[in-house]
Amino acid sequence: MNSLVILFAALIIFFWGYNFFARKLERLWQVDPKKSTPAYAKYDSVDYIPAKNWLVLFGHHFSSISGAGPIIGPVMAVMLWGWLPALLWVIFGAVFIGGVHDFGSLIVSVKEGGGSVADIASHAISRRAKIIFSLFVWLALILVIAVFAYLCAETFVKEPKIVLPSLGLIPVSMLVGYLLYQARVNTLLATLLGLAGLGVLLFLGNLVPVNAGLFFWLAVLFAYAYFASILPVNVLLQPRDYLSSFLLFLGVGAGFLGIFLTNPRISLPAFTEWKAGGQELWPMLFVTVACGAVSGFHALISSGTSSKQLSNQKLARRIGYGAMIAEGVVAVLAIIVTAVLFTPQDDLGAKLKSLTPIRIYAQGYALVTDKFLHGHGAFIAITILNAFILTTLDTATRISRYLSEELFLLKNRFFSTALVVACGAALAFSGKWMKIWPAFGASNQLVAALTLFVLSCWLISKKRSAKFTLWAACFMLLTSIAALLLQSRNYFMSRDWVLLATAVLMLAAAGVMCYEAVKVIFPGKRSLAR
Repeated sequence: MNSLVILFAALIIFFWGYNFFARKLERLWQVDPKKSTPAYAKYDSVDYIPAKNWLVLFGHHFSSISGAGPIIGPVMAVMLWGWLPALLWVIFGAVFIGGVHDFGSLIVSVKEGGGSVADIASHAISRRAKIIFSLFVWLALILVIAVFAYLCAETFVKEPKIVLPSLGLIPVSMLVGYLLYQARVNTLLATLLGLAGLGVLLFLGNLVPVNAGLFFWLAVLFAYAYFASILPVNVLLQPRDYLSSFLLFLGVGAGFLGIFLTNPRISLPAFTEWKAGGQELWPMLFVTVACGAVSGFHALISSGTSSKQLSNQKLARRIGYGAMIAEGVVAVLAIIVTAVLFTPQDDLGAKLKSLTPIRIYAQGYALVTDKFLHGHGAFIAITILNAFILTTLDTATRISRYLSEELFLLKNRFFSTALVVACGAALAFSGKWMKIWPAFGASNQLVAALTLFVLSCWLISKKRSAKFTLWAACFMLLTSIAALLLQSRNYFMSRDWVLLATAVLMLAAAGVMCYEAVKVIFPGKRSLAR
C-alpha cells in the first residue's frame, strides 16, 4: 500500500471536517463573537487571562491534549489489529466524535463562565451528577499525574540526552512569557527568540547528557508540577506549551517530509485478526487508540484551562476542533511510521513486548526521516514525546487543583495544589499506579462518553438539537462499558481484586450518571425547566 495515498486521503477528510462539518457545530452552539468571554469577565491575573494571540492558546491547548496518547495508542492498535482499523477510527473518530467532544466542551464552558464539565453537569443534569463526575475525574487525574511523572522520570534515566532540552525549556518559556505579556514584545520576535533557545537546548542535549536516579527526577518533576500549577498561566504554562507545540509541528512536518521523499510502501497487512493478544477489535481498539480519535481528558483541558484563556468565541473552532484535528494528524503519522517498519513475516506481538510503543515509533520515525536527519530521528522523536508528557503533567496538576477547589471547597490554591501533588507523588513513589493503570484506557473513554451526555443535556436544556452529541455519547458509552466488562472478566479470572474493584466502581459511577442524564433527555415527570 502506498503511504502517500493514505496520508493525502486522511488530510482531505480532516480538511473537510474542519472547514465544513465544524461550521455546523458553530451554528448549533450559537457562537457569538460579540459576547465577552470569561477570560475578560473573570480576569484574575492567575487563571483567567486572555491569550495574547490565538496561536499561543492553540499551542497550549494542543500541547496539553496531545501528551503521549496520539502516538502510543495508534502504535499499539497497528501492532494488534493492523493499520486499517486504526486509521479509520482515527480519521472518522476525530472528525465526528473527538472534534464534537472537544469543541463542545470548550464553547459550553465559555458560555457557562469558564466552569468545568463537572460544574456544567450540575446545571445541565443534577448536583448528584456533578459530585460523581468530579470524584471520578479527580481520581483519574491523580493517576495521570502519577503515571506521567513516572514515565517522564524513567525516560530521563534511560535517555539522559533529553534532560537538558526538556527541563531547559522551562526558563526559556518563562522568558518568552515575560516578553509577550510584560515587555509587550512582538509575538513573532518573542517566538523566534524562544525557538532559537529551544534549538540551542536540543544541540547541547546531545553533547551534555544529564544522569541522575529515578527518585531524584520524580522529586524534580513533582516540584515543577506544583509551581507550574500555582503560577499565573501566562508566566509558564501557556508559553511553555506554546513553544512545545512548535516541537511537535516541526516533528510532524519532518515526518511527513520523510514520507513524501521516500514514499515507503506498507507491506504489513491492513487487517491482521479480530482477536489479537486476547483482545477483541471492538471494543478494545476504541479504548486503545484514545487521544488520536477521542479522549475524555480533552474535555478537562477544554473546560479547565483553555476556556479561561479564550479571548473570543469565534476562536473556539480553531482551538477546540482544530487542535483535535491536529492530534488526528499526529496519530496518522504514528500509524504510517509503524506500518512501514514491519513486514508480514514479523511477529508483531513479540515486537510490541520487546520494543515498547515509544521505541517502535522512534524507530519508524528514524526510518522515514533518515535521508535528512541522518540518524538523529529517534532522538528527536523521543525528545518531542517527552516534552508533551511534561505538558500533560503540568496541565493535569492545574486542572486537578480546579477540581479540588470545586469539590472540596478549598479556596487556597497553594493548599489545593499541595494536596494534588502529595496524592500523585504518593502513588508514583509507591509504584502502586502499575496496578491501576491498565483500567485507565476504558475510564478515559468513559469520561468522554459522560462528557458527551453532559453536552447533550445542555443542548436539550437550551431547546436545541442534540443529534451530534447524543449518538456519539451512546456509542462511546457502550464501547467503554463493553471494555470494562471484558476487563472485569479478565481481572476476575486472574484474581486481580484491585483492578476488579476499580472496574466495578467505574461501572457503578457510569450507571448513576447515565440514570441522571436519562431523566433530562427523557424527562417524563421531571420538567426540563430550571
